[in-house]
Amino acid sequence: MSNSEHLATVMVDAFIDAVDRGVDLVPVVADSTSTAKISPFMQRFPGRLVNVGIAEQTLVGAAAGLAIGGKIAVTCNAAPFLISRANEQIKVDICYNNNNVKLFGLNAGASYGPLASTHHSIDDIAIMRGFGNIEIYAPSSPNECRQIIDYALEHVGPVYIRLDGKALPELHDETYRFTPGKIDVLRAGHDVALVAMGSTVHEIVEAAAQLAEEGIDATVINVPSIRPCDTQQLLAAIASCKAVVSVEEHNVNGGVGSLVAEVLAEAGCAVPLKRLGIMDGQYAIAADRASTRARHEIDVAGVVKHAREMLARRIS
Repeated sequence: MSNSEHLATVMVDAFIDAVDRGVDLVPVVADSTSTAKISPFMQRFPGRLVNVGIAEQTLVGAAAGLAIGGKIAVTCNAAPFLISRANEQIKVDICYNNNNVKLFGLNAGASYGPLASTHHSIDDIAIMRGFGNIEIYAPSSPNECRQIIDYALEHVGPVYIRLDGKALPELHDETYRFTPGKIDVLRAGHDVALVAMGSTVHEIVEAAAQLAEEGIDATVINVPSIRPCDTQQLLAAIASCKAVVSVEEHNVNGGVGSLVAEVLAEAGCAVPLKRLGIMDGQYAIAADRASTRARHEIDVAGVVKHAREMLARRIS
């Protein structure tokens, strides 16, 4: 296990290595060089980066044009502005036209904390899932992130990668191999299945350890690949448990909780599900990350509480 690392740093390292091995990659930013931590790339390859200024619609349009011209175009800016401001351009220029653009949504979720709802991206996965042909990934650790990016740069077609804004510790050792579509079972149990994507995977890992001290055996499921997703593998991992709790720093509609609900419903599986996230009628609060997660019960304490309640309901 390595020290914590910002996923944007992993992204930039992957870009540098890609160009070094001959990939014709062009990053496009919207005055977001600091957010993207892309200075090392700019120093190595001056003139290869395109900065369109604070104009996200132009950002996506420029990336589409570069892709049509044969470049591997990657956009690097904050998820709330990329997804909200350039929604139509993503839909038409990238997805509808099936252009080979890789969209990186940086500082996703409530990464911006006290800057509040204008800077929180808690609907990006739901919006991207509405565009039927874009692959969607949410890495939870540096190693997984690097492998997802390397795959995305080789894959021909649109990709959205959701990157958290905090440094994340490693969850995987050097033997881990990311496979598009596959879920990542970090721990196998039989009482309750805990399912998460991105940085909240770390919350369910710790929650499972606490539950184990109480004699509750939890399956821990990381879902790095939202689309494609091996739904049969996901169903098999949760169907043997008595209850399921999904956890995400995202609205409960359209994210990983919805994905789990769809899988259970379409299979006719009666395992009860509790979705934890930003609930209907709410936005993520303007606060530091720990306070935000505690308020919305997507921290370790919230996961443990709801796992206990779901199992108690089954027993009663």
